[in-house]
Amino acid sequence: MTPTERQMRTFASLRKIVATLRGPDGCPWDRAQSHRSLRHHMAEEASEAIDAIDEDDAGGLKEELGDLLLQILLHTQIAEEAREFRLGDVIESIAEKLVRRHPHVFATAVAETPDAVIEQWEDLKRKERNGASALTGIPSALPALAHAQTVQRRAGKAGFEWESEEQAWQALAEELAELRAATTPEGRRAEAGDVLFAFANVARFLDVEAEEALRATSRRFGRLFRDVEVLASEKSVDLREADLETKLAMWEEAKKRNLKQKV
Repeated sequence: MTPTERQMRTFASLRKIVATLRGPDGCPWDRAQSHRSLRHHMAEEASEAIDAIDEDDAGGLKEELGDLLLQILLHTQIAEEAREFRLGDVIESIAEKLVRRHPHVFATAVAETPDAVIEQWEDLKRKERNGASALTGIPSALPALAHAQTVQRRAGKAGFEWESEEQAWQALAEELAELRAATTPEGRRAEAGDVLFAFANVARFLDVEAEEALRATSRRFGRLFRDVEVLASEKSVDLREADLETKLAMWEEAKKRNLKQKV
């Protein structure tokens, strides 16, 4: 039976829809899924939600959050069928963690600034690790630059840190020199990784999220390159055959067009 429009707005109805899709008379595709088969869908939906946030697209964000919620409910339904855990366990887990990590709200601790809250949060996480490495629990599936900065942040809070921003800059310069001097594919790969890691550390000292910065630049490049493609078409220019001066001129023209569109 198709839910009514009113029912469509309730969490209970959504859970029932997901259970029906997984049921004996449900959808063959949904019934065939597992935690592992859905893994890339979770990553994709999270990325699309991030894109909507970056584009200030409230309508898009609403839709992508729904897609993310579907992934959560699918995984929960699969777990319930396998008697691994139930939705109540998921809710209890995050509720308990929020209360435990916010003693300044739910207990008697004091943290009156965002920085104080972060310091308290990290201290509580350290105690929860109970002697395990400071790097314990960092998701390996994080994008590379985000993963690098998370590793550096954790190591820094554990006391393993450059003493100044200038030292971080010097380390980056040294890694760039080593990359230029590398002569083998293996050496270049290793040194390129060292350069990116050192750059991520400099960005961290500058309070810049390297992953977000690179994504923003990539999006900006994409918009400008599409404008260059339009210009090339208008001017009957083949970018593969044009000289560098011509391409740079079109790039500057594309930047001017882009600025006019923003005004």
